[in-house]
Amino acid sequence: MQTILIIDDEPSIRESLEGILEDEGYRTLLAETGESGLALAREECPDLVLLDVWLPGMDGLETLSRLRESNPEQLVIMMSGHGTIETAVKATKLGALDFIEKPLSLEKVLLSIDNALKLGRLVEENRSLKASMAKDCEMLGNSPAICHLKEQIAIAAPTSGWVLITGENGTGKELVARAIHNLSKRGDKPFVEVNCAAIPEELIESELFGHEKGAFTGATAQRKGKFDLAHQGTLFLDEIGDMSLKTQAKILRILQERKFERVGGSRTIEVDVRVIAATNKDLEEEIRQGRFRQDLYYRLNVLPFHVPPLRHRRGDIMLLAEHFLAHFCRQESRDSKRFSPEAAEALRAYAWPGNVRELKNVVERLVIMVAHETILAEDLPEGIQGSGAGMKTGLPLPAFDDMTFKQARDEFEREFIQQKLEEFDGNVSRTAEAIDLERSNLHRKIKSYGIELKK
Repeated sequence: MQTILIIDDEPSIRESLEGILEDEGYRTLLAETGESGLALAREECPDLVLLDVWLPGMDGLETLSRLRESNPEQLVIMMSGHGTIETAVKATKLGALDFIEKPLSLEKVLLSIDNALKLGRLVEENRSLKASMAKDCEMLGNSPAICHLKEQIAIAAPTSGWVLITGENGTGKELVARAIHNLSKRGDKPFVEVNCAAIPEELIESELFGHEKGAFTGATAQRKGKFDLAHQGTLFLDEIGDMSLKTQAKILRILQERKFERVGGSRTIEVDVRVIAATNKDLEEEIRQGRFRQDLYYRLNVLPFHVPPLRHRRGDIMLLAEHFLAHFCRQESRDSKRFSPEAAEALRAYAWPGNVRELKNVVERLVIMVAHETILAEDLPEGIQGSGAGMKTGLPLPAFDDMTFKQARDEFEREFIQQKLEEFDGNVSRTAEAIDLERSNLHRKIKSYGIELKK
């Protein structure tokens, strides 16, 4: 039952509203002064407050101000028998949702309450949706590579510097862009994504800058572009390496001048956006080949980020796989599933050329197609099934290509410790003794590499 607090110094108004609202199924609280109303609001956290403007002592506007200070999202409707436009404007600026004149109309009161509570539900749903989206966009991983990336994001996100994200397809470049946006000062403003590779060359200007009515065949109305929509927020230019040189030149001009004209228009529009660009291409090589503008590259590459491929963060593979497993079991309304040790070993050993996206798709397929509770190695796609063999037979570890020496050393060390732990059934003390390493030192390495111990 929703609670409505009535703050009014006239007993007849309080009693009348109490009777009407309780008949409508609401719980009511009554206060005759601003001070007592504030005390009740702190104790009871009402869903809505009906507040009179003219009160003895602290008046309604000051009460409204203090209500909003203690709870900025408190829903408040003002009432007054001597209302003026000036008072209504002040109340609205302080956060009141509506202003009802006395004598009160029953229909007006109930309609205003209904609208206010609907707005409150929308705000709560929006908050829940944002929290859910933030959770879905969370970067998972404890490997050194991903921990380093998270540290870089935390440092760079609150600044205004533009960002260039590089990495293979499927590594999660959009997740990095969203994390930077969410942690920035623009986090409550729009995040607008443009896939530069998916938009035809003849339409990309209209998509980015918008167009005026009649600018070209089919332009039946004025339309805002992505730059316009991202004003005061973040514009994410994905696959920027696929833009034509002509479009690159126009993008560069906008980035430098922060103003543009819509297609078919002459009015100059100023924008304030933070640009985050991403690509799976080697832009320096693209510049050498004459396919990417050097000046645009330097303009975008203020804060460079590189997202490591999944084969360089093997310690995160099972963390991600189990996260996706739980997610898709919930989404598809399936009973909880788990991976057998052999299946987990094969997943860890596979090179994952499609990176996190490939892993996510494989796990979704397993949730849908595997009927039994435990996912076995033979349930995995053929290309993955045999990938764990090298770990048992001592064959060379795969996918050391494109690694630095430190990354290769860390990868070997993680795999070596993982294999030795398996040999000793997860016993840390016996493993430490066998590999001649201090037990505390081994524990630190297990934690830093995200290795899961058998329970």
